[in-house]
Amino acid sequence: MERVKITECPRDAMQGISEFISTEDKILYINSLLKVGFDVLDFGSFVSPRAIPQLADTASVFEGLDLSETKTKLLAIVASKKGGEIAASYNNITYLGYPFSFSETFLKKNINKTVEQGFDLAKQLVEICNNKNKELLFYLTMAFGNPYGDKWHVEQIYEWVEKAALLGIRNITLSDITGESTPEIIEKVYTEIIYKFPKINFGLHLHTTHASATNKINSALNAGCRNFDAVLNDKGGCPMTGEEPTANLNTYTLINALNKANYSTCIDAENLKISTKIAAKIF
Repeated sequence: MERVKITECPRDAMQGISEFISTEDKILYINSLLKVGFDVLDFGSFVSPRAIPQLADTASVFEGLDLSETKTKLLAIVASKKGGEIAASYNNITYLGYPFSFSETFLKKNINKTVEQGFDLAKQLVEICNNKNKELLFYLTMAFGNPYGDKWHVEQIYEWVEKAALLGIRNITLSDITGESTPEIIEKVYTEIIYKFPKINFGLHLHTTHASATNKINSALNAGCRNFDAVLNDKGGCPMTGEEPTANLNTYTLINALNKANYSTCIDAENLKISTKIAAKIF
């Protein structure tokens, strides 16, 4: 039975919540998730606390994590050279996640950069990762369209994937954070990029309605995608879009779809239930 990798994203779930979640509750929750068996945990971000105040305590949360018995790798989001240097200084952070976009409007809203400036930052982050033995996860956000009327065509996805590949980036996740994608375009895109770039590890980060989620998952699976991001309670939604937040792909929806399609995961069901109960209290 073929295995699919899952990245659980508590960072994405928490970042748009205005009421501050205590550092202690974050540590409790993330420590519980470390026991579930997720391949990667997107646990926090080293970005400006003015931009995302909910995650200003990421360094303190990290210090409270028990990593002694987990195989789960940690991912932290960064949006500046300084943030990349800070994240890379932690021995137990494996991935630096960078949210790039070829939507000029969104990139300006999200990290206050033009597309050219944003890609220059990607080059700097690649150098930081190479020097510190880290891996850069390149998020191509608004990959399937945008709500701003910015120019979009499927060929742009292929062009920017190729540009990232030429930098030596080997982990690329296409991200749809405003629900623009369809099952048809997902299958078309992943079929093409997996064929064209066989050395790249591609993932899918979906914000979606519950009704369309399973069809989108199946389309990605049919095209060969074997890495998915999800959020346990389907909370979240990027607060920087300027749009009404669209919920993250629910972890249970993903697991159920994978089970029905005869794919395996490393998820421990009992520990997942414990994390679910903690999430219900925190959120």
